Amino acid sequence: VADNLTAALLVGAVVMAVGADNPKFVSIGFVNLVVAANAGGAFCPFGDITTLMVWQAEYAEFFDFFKLFIPSAVNYGVPAAVMYFAVPDEQPKASDEAAVQLKPGAIQICVMFLVTIATAVSFKQALHLPPFMGMMVGLSALMIYGYFIKTKYYVEGEDGFDIFNKVRHAEWDTLLFFFGVVFAVGGLGYIGYLELLSGAMYEGLGATTANILVGLISAIVDNIPVMFAVLNMGLDMDLYQWLLVTLTAGVGGSLLSVGSAAGVALMGQSNHKYTFFSHLQWTPAIAAGYAASIFTHYLING
Repeated sequence: VADNLTAALLVGAVVMAVGADNPKFVSIGFVNLVVAANAGGAFCPFGDITTLMVWQAEYAEFFDFFKLFIPSAVNYGVPAAVMYFAVPDEQPKASDEAAVQLKPGAIQICVMFLVTIATAVSFKQALHLPPFMGMMVGLSALMIYGYFIKTKYYVEGEDGFDIFNKVRHAEWDTLLFFFGVVFAVGGLGYIGYLELLSGAMYEGLGATTANILVGLISAIVDNIPVMFAVLNMGLDMDLYQWLLVTLTAGVGGSLLSVGSAAGVALMGQSNHKYTFFSHLQWTPAIAAGYAASIFTHYLING
């Protein structure tokens, strides 16, 4: 439901809090978290940008992506089973801190988030409107409710809930980066390089082999520009192949820590406990899960 990057950062904060004094636990936990976040994002349009892009391009319907649930679970389960035996057999120290108190409006905002997801899906399925319009309706409702919280629960000397301030501090540099990537890939398509690449990969190697390679490329290059390039090739593939490339592009980034936004973000969050090389030592197990998920997709959806 939540984006894989968001989920990775939230659970990563929990892992750091639980195992801050155990670098091995944090390292293995973060590797496992990257695999889980990317696998979970592959079978739902709101779980990963690449899955959302395929849905918005209308190559698959919303509920078609749930056919990838079992392959995604296999992709996570194989490396998780291997890593299980390496997790330190210890118990975290009990916290002396007082129980966390929810702030005013916390539960209502969580409910609004779920309603916004449902609105985006219904706008697309029933009204054939772009999903972003449903998301904007939810954001508008959040801004109105945020104003209500700010005025009703204002406390002198404390920073109240301010949705405009949250939006102001969004990662605009990251958004501009992806904006540039989309323009660059669009330029390559305009001058004909994507057509040449499409001929070399999809006509020369076949759709299945090419889609598997897309996942491997996603481990080196971020999966968003890779998927955007695939979508701009004008490929004529059936639903099975579009689901395959959605799966491989989504989970292929788990092979390396730099292959997905979740891995890069967690490297910055881990205080050098989770690194490129600590992830690399688990790449064979992750690759086994990658191969198993593709085979499972073939058995179930092929």
